[in-house]
Amino acid sequence: MIDFKASHFERDVILWGVRWYVAYPMSYRQLEEMMEERGVEVDHSTLNRWVVKYAPLLEKQFRVRKLAVGSSWRLDETYVKVKGCWKYLYRAVDKEGATVDFLLTAKRDCKAALRFLRKAIGQQGKPEKITIDKSGANTAAIERYNAEHEADIEIRRIKYLNNIVEQDHRAVKRVTRPMLGFKSFRSAAAGIELMHMIRKDQLLTRGKLRPAQQFYVLAA
Repeated sequence: MIDFKASHFERDVILWGVRWYVAYPMSYRQLEEMMEERGVEVDHSTLNRWVVKYAPLLEKQFRVRKLAVGSSWRLDETYVKVKGCWKYLYRAVDKEGATVDFLLTAKRDCKAALRFLRKAIGQQGKPEKITIDKSGANTAAIERYNAEHEADIEIRRIKYLNNIVEQDHRAVKRVTRPMLGFKSFRSAAAGIELMHMIRKDQLLTRGKLRPAQQFYVLAA
């Protein structure tokens, strides 16, 4: 259960603001105008605080009810801007396109790739194979994980198979580009990835719910 008691605004209003921001390509000032048109006067800085506070909490609730993914992964990283600086967003999808996991890091190296790998496997279990590009860091990270855990994850470097994760990056970037850069390192990726996974029907629900309804269910 997510606690909204300390806020000066009603829960539904907060959830509107958070969902609209992470679901659509817009800035906080544009969202402020949208809220005002609906009779809610809230400053863009307050909207930012809502996203920083509640997006990670909603994403945490999602993980409890996230559907299992396949055992063949495609792993890649892309760039996003946080407070004016470029950071690295590690992401993986299975062969059907379902998001395995994601991680925002300051560097692009073996240590960062291994950190992402451990996080993804901790959440989803060990895959049978991982398809990557020619990245030496990703190769070293998988080899190190195999050595540390006596695992036998197969490493594949087949470019056309990795197209699925590269195209999946675009859906995330389409939303992030108009945001003029993230304001918070901690919550930068959580809300965007959360809404993207919901749209891909990765949330276990009772009955057929629209993406917006699935988002609000997480806070119930």
